[in-house]
Amino acid sequence: MLKQLLERIEALPEGKVTIAIDGRCAAGKTTLAGELAKSLDAGVVHMDDFFLPIELRTEERLTEPGGNVHYERFWEEVVSNLNSGEAFTYRRFDCSRMELGQAVFVPASRFTIVEGAYSCHPVLKDYMSLKVFMDVDSRVQLERIRKRNGQEKLTVFQERWIPMEEAYFSAFGIVEAADIIFKTENI
Repeated sequence: MLKQLLERIEALPEGKVTIAIDGRCAAGKTTLAGELAKSLDAGVVHMDDFFLPIELRTEERLTEPGGNVHYERFWEEVVSNLNSGEAFTYRRFDCSRMELGQAVFVPASRFTIVEGAYSCHPVLKDYMSLKVFMDVDSRVQLERIRKRNGQEKLTVFQERWIPMEEAYFSAFGIVEAADIIFKTENI
């Protein structure tokens, strides 16, 4: 998977490269982003750091496909800085306190990786040079979530997060718009 992705990246034109790794929860987005970052000496931005704050969690916003991510702040703090090639910081959303927390430093590099569900949201326009979609067998997905988050959280994922992601993928044709698709099938 990593080798194939690196070959695709090498074929991209010179200049600043931003790779968006979107996909289903527990498909391996964070793991792939970490491996890729090491190979490319790249900075990584995590979409989980852009959890929607309480004041924006209206019924209207939460029923909007992909509306549960704070894409306005992502645009302001990340997208506006990507093409500069310069280091920048953004603020991580702290779910334990339900507010913005510490700053995250993204080093200057030719490459930046944005990983997480909603990283290819069309409201963010085409900030990315390469769109990767991480797919996962549903049985494997559920077992990974159970192992990672526990049985109680698995129920939350099944009832809330997975349906929200699927609505987003479907509404915007995220899988079909990907430049490359990887499917993980191992637990």
